[in-house]
Amino acid sequence: MRVYYDDEVDALYLRLSDETPEGVIEISEGINIDMSSENRIVGIEILDASKKMDLRTVLSYSLEFEKELLSKKIA
Repeated sequence: MRVYYDDEVDALYLRLSDETPEGVIEISEGINIDMSSENRIVGIEILDASKKMDLRTVLSYSLEFEKELLSKKIA
């Protein structure tokens, strides 16, 4: 997943796939879902993002791994 934020227009975009979007579904005012031709979610656009959410929750992140899952991937 890639996260893009344009502070000039206060728009947040979550890119979930490298597929080319073929259509858009507006699920709420200013919240759009980009869809592939196979009806898979490609991305999520949030307009007026800072008014709808705390951007720090998306623009900063931390990773947590369960010990068992990490040891299985290393082995």
